[in-house]
Order: sequence, then structure tokens, then C-alpha cells
Amino acid sequence: MSILEDTGMLACKPSAVPMAADLKLNAESGSQLPDLEAYRRLIGKLLYLTISRLGICYTVHKLSQFVSDPRSGHMNAANILLRYLKHTTGQGVLFKTKSDTSLHAYVDADWGSCLDRGKSTTGYCIFFGNSLISWKAKKQKTVSKSSAEAEYRALSFVSSELTWL
Repeated sequence: MSILEDTGMLACKPSAVPMAADLKLNAESGSQLPDLEAYRRLIGKLLYLTISRLGICYTVHKLSQFVSDPRSGHMNAANILLRYLKHTTGQGVLFKTKSDTSLHAYVDADWGSCLDRGKSTTGYCIFFGNSLISWKAKKQKTVSKSSAEAEYRALSFVSSELTWL
């Protein structure tokens, strides 16, 4: 059974984006859900899906922050993500057999994106030639005083990952 069938979203209208760019979620986004376990199961399935669907990592990371007390606003954002999955059925990670052997890393930070604690989010992806080998979106451990500081923390994080690789 697919994730869309399991959630009753098989006949939903597709969405071109996984999450609205201006959406700001916090711990009190809407009313409390009547079925907390349904949200938690959905997020667990989406976390597993991020293994092969890089485009949803940031959104799933944001939604997973609220599994302890999910609200209607969080579920609405998760439903938009499900609509995006319907729009992008068949996409995934492609590993090419013939590729160069150099590492390429791309990193970004979203300064102060956590409305509850003011922490920034780091996101990166690392390619070996044309093949994606590592990616992550993670909330930074400390609060940055500026966007430049958040970017430097993100660079430090991805540099240590590159050193490990």
C-alpha cells in the first residue's frame, strides 16, 4: 500500500511545491489533532521516504519537529507535502555509472527559522561526481546572532562531513 493510499490522499489535487515558502510553523499552529498517532505514523513514513527523495528532506525535517504535539497547521502542511508527492510520482535519486570522481558540496542556512527557539537550520547535499551521496537538513545547536554567523556554522558543519568522506 502506498503512502497516498494509506492516508486517503490518492485522489487529491497535485501540488507543485512541497511546502509554501512563506509558511512559518510553530508549536501552536492550529488546534490539537484528535488522532496524534496518525500524524506520527505519517511522519515516520515520510522520514523513510527521504532516503530516496531529497526534495522533501527540508519539509519532513520541519514537520518532524512537532511529533510530540502535532496541530492542525502541521497536518495541513503534511497534506500539502502528500499532494507534492502525487505531483512528483516516479522521481528519486539517480546514480550514473559513468561520472567524474570529484566531490561537490552545496550548503545553505535558514537563519532563525525556528520560531519557538530562534535557531537556524542547516541544509546540505554532497555529490561524488554526478551522484548524490549525502544530504541533511538539521537545526543548528546554538542561536546565531546574524545570517552570516548561521552560514558560517553551516559551512563548518558541511566541512566536517566532507573531511569524514
